[in-house]
Amino acid sequence: MAREKVFRFKQFAVLNDRTAMKVGTDGVLLGAWCPVAGARRVLDVGTGCGVIALMVAQRNCEALIDAIDIDADAIDEATVNFDRSPWLERLTARIQDFNDMNGMRQYDLIVSNPPYFTNGILPTGDSRTAARHTESLSYGQLIEASKRLLNSDGTLAFISPTDAEGIIIQAATYASLPIHRLIRVIPVEGAAPKRTLWLLSRHGGPYHEGTLTIARQDGTFTDEYIGLTKDFYLKM
Repeated sequence: MAREKVFRFKQFAVLNDRTAMKVGTDGVLLGAWCPVAGARRVLDVGTGCGVIALMVAQRNCEALIDAIDIDADAIDEATVNFDRSPWLERLTARIQDFNDMNGMRQYDLIVSNPPYFTNGILPTGDSRTAARHTESLSYGQLIEASKRLLNSDGTLAFISPTDAEGIIIQAATYASLPIHRLIRVIPVEGAAPKRTLWLLSRHGGPYHEGTLTIARQDGTFTDEYIGLTKDFYLKM
C-alpha cells in the first residue's frame, strides 16, 4: 500500500521526467473514490504534493479547492504542481494547521490522507515524518474539526489503516458525525484488508460497507481498481 509510483494525469504532465510527481496508492484511492458531485467548496487537509486536490479538480469542473499542510516544503511542491495544471484558478495551497481553522468558511467536502504513524519515536527535524505522524493531527481532531467546518450537508472522506477502525468509530460517535460509507481495501486477492476508506456525512443516509481489491495474485490490477483509477494514469 505504501509503494510509490510515478503518477501523471492524462490532462497534463506534473513537473518533468526527473521530478515527476510520486504518490502512494492511498492518495490515489482516496482522490478517485471520494464523492465530489455537487461540491462547490472543498478542503484537502495535509495536501502533500497536492495530488488529491488535483484529482478533485479534474473530477469536478466547478469545485474551488483549498489545499493545506503544516509542511512548507509540501506547500511549495503543491504550488508548483497546481501552477502546471489546467485548474490553477480553482486551486489554492497554503501553510495552515487544520486544528487552528476557525470555521469562518464552510465546506461541502473535506478530504484527507491523514497522519497514520501512531507508535514509535518521531525523528527530530524530519518534516515529512512529522507531517505523517498522529501527533500533528489525530483522527479525533480530524473528525471534530471537520464537523465544525462542514456545511449542513457536508461530508468528510479520508483513508486510514484498517487497524485504526475502532478508534475512528469511537471518535465519529463522540462527535455525532455519522459514518455513511466504509470500504476496506485489500492489497492482493486473498490478503487481509490493510486500509479503510471512510465517508462521514452530516446529512446521514443509509450505511454501506464493502471491500475493494487492488491486485490479483499475479500482480495485475483488478477490474474494480482499474475502473476507479483509470482516468488518472497515462498507462493502466
